[in-house]
Amino acid sequence: MNFPSDLKYTKEHEWIRVDGDHAYIGITDFAQSELGELVYVEVETVGETIAKDEIFGTVEAVKTTSDLYMPVSGEIIEFNGKLDETDGDNPGLINEDPYGDGWIVKIKLTNPSELDSLLNADAYTALVG
Repeated sequence: MNFPSDLKYTKEHEWIRVDGDHAYIGITDFAQSELGELVYVEVETVGETIAKDEIFGTVEAVKTTSDLYMPVSGEIIEFNGKLDETDGDNPGLINEDPYGDGWIVKIKLTNPSELDSLLNADAYTALVG
């Protein structure tokens, strides 16, 4: 399993990559492997400000649906068009490249200090064993 050291992680298996006052959020390599082939990603919260630990969307695999939780508070400013059925419609990108083209949303951080409560790569690796 791959857990890049430049990312922060949640116990719910989301990752976040900070870029100034913006950040990208996706699910980890562990999460996508546990879910299996992803067939649909739903994010209807673009334009909304979502609090830390609140649900911002769902991912659907062949046999299950899983909620997506915000690692930190922020305004969702973009949903990855490559995953969206109205644009690229390729949710499998999350399986193929969870930390690259498989990102799910871009946010504007509203409380950057919340990043301090997230796990680093070593702590997340220990969590998933």
